[in-house]
Amino acid sequence: MKGKFFILTLLVVVASLPSRAAWSQAFKPTRPIEVVVHAGPGGGSDVLARAIAEINEKEKLVPVRLQVVNKTGGGSAVANAYLAEKKGDTHTIGLTTNVWVVTPLTRKEAKYTLKDLTLIARLLFDPTVAVVKADSPYKSMKDFIEAAKKKPGQLTQSGGSVTAIDSLYRILLQKVAGAKWNFISFPGGGERISNILGGNAQLLIQEVQEVGEHVRAGTLRVIVTFTEKRLAAFPNVPTIREEGFDIPDLNQVRAVVAPPGIPQEVIEYWEDFFARLLKTPSWKKFSEQNQFVDSYLKSRELAQFFDEQTKVLRSALQEAGARVVR
Repeated sequence: MKGKFFILTLLVVVASLPSRAAWSQAFKPTRPIEVVVHAGPGGGSDVLARAIAEINEKEKLVPVRLQVVNKTGGGSAVANAYLAEKKGDTHTIGLTTNVWVVTPLTRKEAKYTLKDLTLIARLLFDPTVAVVKADSPYKSMKDFIEAAKKKPGQLTQSGGSVTAIDSLYRILLQKVAGAKWNFISFPGGGERISNILGGNAQLLIQEVQEVGEHVRAGTLRVIVTFTEKRLAAFPNVPTIREEGFDIPDLNQVRAVVAPPGIPQEVIEYWEDFFARLLKTPSWKKFSEQNQFVDSYLKSRELAQFFDEQTKVLRSALQEAGARVVR
């Protein structure tokens, strides 16, 4: 009888324990959420963050406002430090890209890496393209590179930080093609685009979401994609390998992180939020428009992914002749 009573008591206790789903609902935001991005206004991360905030408002996924905070500088080092030094803050998250991996690899002064933050979720891969002004004489990447060979140092690429994906592609292309052109760095995507539209630069390598509006408006033209296959939105535009340039594929990943030391239920809350966000009609429309490759991954699997991504990017940097300090 005592044994049956013990088992019955144990079953009652187990049944009363909160499930994983219940734990994930234990946290609820009570004030606006800071969404930290390393890019300036108009940059890829800034555009994505503001789209997420807008979709949240429309779909009412979180009961508070998502407020975008731009922490530019140091090729993501400023944004990374801002998050790392907000230990335990449950109302701050950040959006990362490859540059959050590359900057610590190439700069000793970059105090923090992604390992100092809490990984939340991988959202997507963001395809990269090269664009020129609509009336540019360069119809392909081959055209641009041949012109750069004939006029060394006279052509210019408008871009982000020297450790960003556009700069890495530039270094790799210059190495395999034997060409040289200038690179002007701007903190925000809007400035990069204005620079090429104003005729001060002849090339821009950027994510589709950052230049898509201008391509659709007919002011910029895509000449090549840095993807394995041609993009559905640009079926007549060749990939970089089809153009004859065999360089590594540096998939631009966009993921979510948070300050260190936050409770597990907060991690689960944001995992659930972004899983739901990616299923909304508003997101699906935005994703299709920008040619995103949705690739959701939870926190536990994300650490292993970034370990592999770090190896790929370190190898690309070394191949390009860049100095790697970690």
